[in-house]
Amino acid sequence: MISKKGLPRAQSRGQELFAKAKKLIPGGTQLLSKRPDRYAPAVWPCYFDRAKGVEVWDLDSNHYIDMSNNSVGACILGAADPDVDAAVNEAIKKGTVSTLNCPEEVELAELLLELHPWAEMCRFARTGGEAMAVAVRIARGASNKDIIAFCGYHGWHDWYIAAQHASRDALRGHLRAGLDPRGVPRALEGTIFPFHYNNIEELEAIVTKHGKELGAIVIESVRDSEPKDGFFKKVRGIADQLKIPLVIDDISAGFRLCTGGAHLLYDLVPDIAVFAKGMSNGYPMAAIIGKKTTMEAAEKCFISSTYWTERVGPVAALATIKKHRKLKVHEHLIRLGGLMQEGWTKAAKEAGLPITVSGMKPMSHFSISCEEPQLAHTYFTQEMLKRGYLAGVDFYVTYAHTEEHIKKYLVDCAEVFKEIQKALADGTLKEKVGEDAASAGFKRYT
Repeated sequence: MISKKGLPRAQSRGQELFAKAKKLIPGGTQLLSKRPDRYAPAVWPCYFDRAKGVEVWDLDSNHYIDMSNNSVGACILGAADPDVDAAVNEAIKKGTVSTLNCPEEVELAELLLELHPWAEMCRFARTGGEAMAVAVRIARGASNKDIIAFCGYHGWHDWYIAAQHASRDALRGHLRAGLDPRGVPRALEGTIFPFHYNNIEELEAIVTKHGKELGAIVIESVRDSEPKDGFFKKVRGIADQLKIPLVIDDISAGFRLCTGGAHLLYDLVPDIAVFAKGMSNGYPMAAIIGKKTTMEAAEKCFISSTYWTERVGPVAALATIKKHRKLKVHEHLIRLGGLMQEGWTKAAKEAGLPITVSGMKPMSHFSISCEEPQLAHTYFTQEMLKRGYLAGVDFYVTYAHTEEHIKKYLVDCAEVFKEIQKALADGTLKEKVGEDAASAGFKRYT
């Protein structure tokens, strides 16, 4: 591992390139979660030269083990998985687009419907956010009503961010608070209303006020909390009572707890379910599956895009899902995620550092409880970079991670936790971090 200790910003090619990027690209990156200020702005490598499994090399040839979010959960098998890449390379040789359609999309539809016996039809997109926009349009088309009740995080599109027009705190507790709805038509205010996970009373209040106009209910299957007190059964009951579609967002949780949607584990039968991220191991792909009575509304809605017909996405998804099912990848993710959560808790206790550990095991998080947590989180990232890790306060397990990766990381993590506690005790944390603390980024507020 090449240490970054004492490396001036000017010597980092990644930092130099990001400085240029900020002049050419609004925000500097395409994904909010990949901005350097979400980690350690002064030293984060910013760009990768190559990646394989859990290994990443930056533009300065520094080598890291990725113990962070592994492309925000997209690389469920690990970067550049050989089986998936082999299938994609073969597809590229045959041509990725044509005037005709690729047959792999039919095979993928059959596989997804086999995994989800409640579903009967399937549409495809290429990203999670747009897939959710497709799902909501189909749901509204099926109910012929406009208003949406939602729980959880569902992307950047107008239908969702419109909630922020009513209150800048509308998304508090749904992963991201304070998003600016600038650019989203104000006419959409009053078309979408939030309720919190496991809080059926909030949904019932929306139904009492807007029941006749309610067109769909949209929820994440699971993220940080398990459903409690028959929450899913009650939500399903309300959807049935109003005769409106229930849409499950399984973009983040899908394929992490089983081969298919996490909703399968909770005896929940939705009308529509949406997948992306882990279903294709880093290649753009998304799917919207559902009951025939709901999905047929897509024929009456205009939902169409040229690049939804390309071949690489379906081929990558087929290879990923087949490998996932054969190797029972989810069992590996759950086991290693559990080891990480236990390790964080033990290391923090030994260091006397107060932390909170949360999240489903394959998508774990921790937060340090102190007056300035972002300073502490930034210092953690800085110190772990010196030890050869890409690391923040979250860890999304991949099939390429091993117990040895976890064990070695936890040894170094324990050292850094002790350093953080010492800096908190002697008041030197801000001095050690400087002015470049990470911003809050995506987080839950409840």
